[in-house]
Amino acid sequence: MASHDANLSPGRVLKAPAATRTRPMRKWGLPVETLVLGLTLLLWIVMALTTSTFLTTNNLVNILRQVSIDSIIAFGVLFPILIRGIDLSVGSVVALSGVVCASLLTAGVPIPLAIALTLVLGVAIGSLNAFSVYRLGIPAFIITLAGLQAFRGGAFLVSDGTSVFGLPRALSTFARAEWLGIPSLFWSMLVIGLVLHFILSRTRTGRYMVAMGSNHESARRAGINIKRIVFFAYIVSSVTACIAGMLLMARMSIGSPTAGVAYELNAIAAAVVGGASLFGGRGSVLGTFIGALLFATIANAANLLGIDSFWQMVATGVLIATVVYVDNLHKRRQSGVK
Repeated sequence: MASHDANLSPGRVLKAPAATRTRPMRKWGLPVETLVLGLTLLLWIVMALTTSTFLTTNNLVNILRQVSIDSIIAFGVLFPILIRGIDLSVGSVVALSGVVCASLLTAGVPIPLAIALTLVLGVAIGSLNAFSVYRLGIPAFIITLAGLQAFRGGAFLVSDGTSVFGLPRALSTFARAEWLGIPSLFWSMLVIGLVLHFILSRTRTGRYMVAMGSNHESARRAGINIKRIVFFAYIVSSVTACIAGMLLMARMSIGSPTAGVAYELNAIAAAVVGGASLFGGRGSVLGTFIGALLFATIANAANLLGIDSFWQMVATGVLIATVVYVDNLHKRRQSGVK
């Protein structure tokens, strides 16, 4: 299908919805990010006062490594959410990409080629999801839920149900390296985040994604190439999941078919808590990172305090519901609805 973008005159290019332009800070999705960042800082202060190990270099580096992989996945998931979609398959894509890349490497494929082929796999998965949503009319929830099962099964098939060992030492060396005292994984996440932030905030494609999520029919009538936007969103989601899968593989030094379990839920939670709307049209890379940082901090704090993981799940669920409720109250007050 040919792009319709050329048919848009300069005066017809859609602007961001009014809800994202009421104040300069709304560009970043505030005040939800402000609330979540405040909670994160408060938790850091409490942990610093109650434990002697939280602010140690080793613990902070561990938090940065964990939030890096979580954030990369969440950045990708944000894109389908912006267009009022969803991607539940990313956790399984993390596992599949890890074992595929590991299998290629143990078969003697050079590292750059193995990485490139794994990224092609990500493009293929994203294209399949987008085709199913756009052409076949299958709801995104259903097709990506099917992918969650199918790609996890594919990971077990590729690896014969076992972890893949014997990876090149260069991978683990990279994953454990630090530059200026900051883990290489965090630098990788920062580069990806900046690129995706630029796309969302500075390009026509980013504006069109927000416009499509805010009002799909208006976007279509304005001449936006819906097909291109849908394919782009799901390809970004799958490719970032593949990148996260390879980084996780490098960090663990194995390709595991059980990796990434429930990562899709963590990613969606980070995006939503960070200000993204599941109804589309609102969200930011910065807010998503803040959401991921909060959850990484909660998990780290619970481990240091010896709190049962079940309580972590309860706290996470309550937090998501609370933040969404507060954000809904804020939007209702802005719109004058009681």
